[in-house]
Amino acid sequence: MTAKKLYLEGRWVGTDDSFEVIDPGTGRAIATVASAGPDLTRSAIKAAAASLPGWRGLTGLARGDYLLAVAEALRTRGEELARTITRENGKPLRESRGEVSVAIDHLRWFAEEARRAYGRVVPHQADGKRHLILKQSIGVAGLIAPWNFPLVLSVRKAAPALAAGCTAILKPARQTPLCALVLAECFEQAGIPPGVFQVIAGPAEPIVDEFMENPAVRKVSFTGSTEVGKLLIAKSAATVTNLSLELGGHAPLLVFADADLDLAVEGALVTKFRNTGQSCIASNRVYVERPVYEAFLEAFAERTAALKVGYGLDESSDVGPVVNEAALENALAHIDDARSSGARVLCGGRAREGAEGFFLEPTVIADVPAGALCMREETFAPIAPVVPFDSESEVIRSANDTRYGLAAYAYTRDLNRAWRLAELLEAGTIGLNDAVPSTSNCPFGGMKESGLGRELGAEGMEAFLETKHLSIGGVTGSP
Repeated sequence: MTAKKLYLEGRWVGTDDSFEVIDPGTGRAIATVASAGPDLTRSAIKAAAASLPGWRGLTGLARGDYLLAVAEALRTRGEELARTITRENGKPLRESRGEVSVAIDHLRWFAEEARRAYGRVVPHQADGKRHLILKQSIGVAGLIAPWNFPLVLSVRKAAPALAAGCTAILKPARQTPLCALVLAECFEQAGIPPGVFQVIAGPAEPIVDEFMENPAVRKVSFTGSTEVGKLLIAKSAATVTNLSLELGGHAPLLVFADADLDLAVEGALVTKFRNTGQSCIASNRVYVERPVYEAFLEAFAERTAALKVGYGLDESSDVGPVVNEAALENALAHIDDARSSGARVLCGGRAREGAEGFFLEPTVIADVPAGALCMREETFAPIAPVVPFDSESEVIRSANDTRYGLAAYAYTRDLNRAWRLAELLEAGTIGLNDAVPSTSNCPFGGMKESGLGRELGAEGMEAFLETKHLSIGGVTGSP
């Protein structure tokens, strides 16, 4: 079992305390990681603040070159990184490889965006004046990444922050710090100046409290639960810290009778069971128009039952373990609640017997009442509740009947309906006949209690920029 240090001020730093990283496929520890508290966090923030003027003073082209070098380092260590993600997260290896590829693409996208922090000239409205709008980096950024996509969501925050001219301190989830430390090695290999990018790990509360209370930290970007996001909003009041929050989801998937049914079934498999169902944009509620309801159920349950559950490093595995025992128990509780409410479990529904780790059979549940837990709460597990609907207006009301608004999916061949859904579904991202809508060059984020702000696209770097108005008086002559 390896012992890992933290990357702070351009050095690898050990501490007196450490915590274990557990492989969810075996339930056994695979590494220990140095654990930091408020004092070390405060030192990291001080180093980030000290390095800010030099980093912000570089051209966007120069900052982009660093990000391209990091992307190349990730590429050369891609297989190692993928195996690291699978061991600490549990997802199948091919999905981990995909996560590495997307992280590299994010770095390359924001390397180019670094040159595009455009301001503008505003036509004057009073004689003798001219107006300029400037875009400048917001300052030191605290980045809080989740465990479900530990590499790509770390990069999704770090790349735009650094492209914009901010310095950044990344706090990975305690469950999945190892790929963040490999990422730090890639930054070190790229020659990033000391203090520009740092990785700190340990108990969340003291580290995050320092992020929120320290006046040197002007931006905090968080991906995680809505409940924690609300706590951060409350904590931000004292210093009016700028927040970007990508929070929980409860995505509906709508299948209309005119849809390509094979495509819809495939889309439901991908949106529900990718990452073992542990995705904020997973389809948590599947609504199928009644004329094709039974046909969809038959095909979907058959395909789901054929998925192979296994250890993530087994190349033949389709679905890995959930992240820990508590997640497994919560998933089983959702299944029991649906069954007791009169729903039909068509396949799965049980923990895998005799297995190490935290494995749940991929589960399809039909005729689930609206009041069931899995229809009201975000289910971070391979559980797909399916219900029929009779009209477009009815299913739109059902789809929007949630406090979340991160993603939604719909399958239809009707172009008029597609436009109506695009306008009426309350979600930041909508996949229309598309199970994988996220991409580096388009914004990602939620409505309602699914968050504040956007990541990726041009908006992703905008989140780390301040807008400044410069008014120039005493200008004589006519243009």
